[in-house]
Amino acid sequence: MRASARFRTRSAAAVAFAAATALVLAGCSGGNSATKDDEGAAAGSLVIDTAFSIETADPGHTYDPTGNMLAKALYETLVDFEGSDVSTPVPGLATWTENDAATEFTFTLEDGRVFSDGSPITADDVVYSLTRVQGMAEAKPNFLLNGITIEAVDEQTVRFTTETPLLQLPAILANPALGIVNAGVAQANGGSGDADDSAQSFLDGESAGSGPFVLDSLDLTSQIVLTKNEKYNGDEESAYDRVVIRNVTESATQLINLQGGDSMVALDLNGDQVEGLGDGFTVDSVPSGQTIFLLLNQSADIAGELANVKIAEAIRYGLDYDALLELAGAGATQATGVIPTGFEGALEDGVAQDLERAKAALAESGYAGQKLTLQFPNDYPVGGVEFTPLAERIQDQLAGIGLDVELAPAPFATELDAYVNGTEGFGLWFWGPDYADSANFLPFAPGLKVGLRAGWAADANPEIAGLAATAASATDPETRTADFTAFAEAMQADGPFVPLIVPGRNIATADTVAGAVYNSVWDVDIAEITPAG
Repeated sequence: MRASARFRTRSAAAVAFAAATALVLAGCSGGNSATKDDEGAAAGSLVIDTAFSIETADPGHTYDPTGNMLAKALYETLVDFEGSDVSTPVPGLATWTENDAATEFTFTLEDGRVFSDGSPITADDVVYSLTRVQGMAEAKPNFLLNGITIEAVDEQTVRFTTETPLLQLPAILANPALGIVNAGVAQANGGSGDADDSAQSFLDGESAGSGPFVLDSLDLTSQIVLTKNEKYNGDEESAYDRVVIRNVTESATQLINLQGGDSMVALDLNGDQVEGLGDGFTVDSVPSGQTIFLLLNQSADIAGELANVKIAEAIRYGLDYDALLELAGAGATQATGVIPTGFEGALEDGVAQDLERAKAALAESGYAGQKLTLQFPNDYPVGGVEFTPLAERIQDQLAGIGLDVELAPAPFATELDAYVNGTEGFGLWFWGPDYADSANFLPFAPGLKVGLRAGWAADANPEIAGLAATAASATDPETRTADFTAFAEAMQADGPFVPLIVPGRNIATADTVAGAVYNSVWDVDIAEITPAG
């Protein structure tokens, strides 16, 4: 950094609505495995039902929806978000400044903050926690810190240096997987911070963070029990002494438990279920951070004569999006582009059906009646959206513009390989961001991860590749939004992707509790849930 570089204080970055890639993996049926215990409501217990997607309580290894929610409760991060708003990062454990080039960020820890054992949080704990994630090559969140150098300046200050401009760094650091761990405790229990790190087994039994809760017990197949952190001295002190998170894989069972008073919060009800809840319950129904989309492969080796963006244009304008949304339920919206609504640079309006334009684009493509085979996972609903009826409706609508589509459903595990390896000619898939920033959607550009899965090389459209590069390297928050908008507009005009639906996410609660709102990074912040009134 030049000595003359001007610094500006930042408690926010120009970021917007995100997600987490929130893939809900099936676990064992929970039923009433954690019904009211001997202490019951008098002990200040909160019971939450969800379908578990979790492998560990170690934040350095977690990267699943339930795992993120748990890590958020046990470990604090340098940066935070308030409620459901992930458009503006706010100070967590620290405030920060950055240089004009967005390549150097300096974080200053809040005075007096302590871990659950009462020991102070220092810069060394921050450096250890984050370099541990970097050093464990097999750790799922490892990629979040690629190209970042982390060093302690003094006991309260940490400096981050990036190889390229990274305005999204504060948003990245809000991810619960980057929670700050008590370095002394972790190191004493196998936390070497490299390939030989063995602290996970310890952290699956005891927590070593500064969050509002501590871990009481962890059973990855049935339930997680948290108790109040008596040493907590932050601003999110829990209103409950005890929290039970139960693995209830069937949404119908979650509904029964909620209606019967056996739980207070249900995280996985579908649109029809929440619309029928009636009095005595509150529902937070909002768009998630995921996007369901179609891709048309642009590699002639894969798609042959059908490798043509004009066919993608014909599909884009041949669909009736309102009719597709009927299958999505409460909270869902039409996708307005590869950047979902609410994110920085997202387009305000989605495509409207235009059959004349669709037929003209199809004629221009040279399509001669070949059969398009639509591949998709048939056992993995996203946000309550089942792919089979969605694919059937797409097939029927595209027949109306003269496209012959046959359906080729397959199990998720089978179809995933074809999608990731770029061997699908015509696919129905979904994408969710890894952190709360629009940079998560640049991989749709030619030559990048999702673009290459669609056989779309960088030289296929140098203009869009350049727009993506400009957005990725932006250093001025004032112009960054325009960079992402230009990218989104170009993708919608000339890309091989057809964004369809942003599924909804429904958080249902009994009226006895308040504050359970969806956050696309960690589902819900348990510490924000309080008794109603």
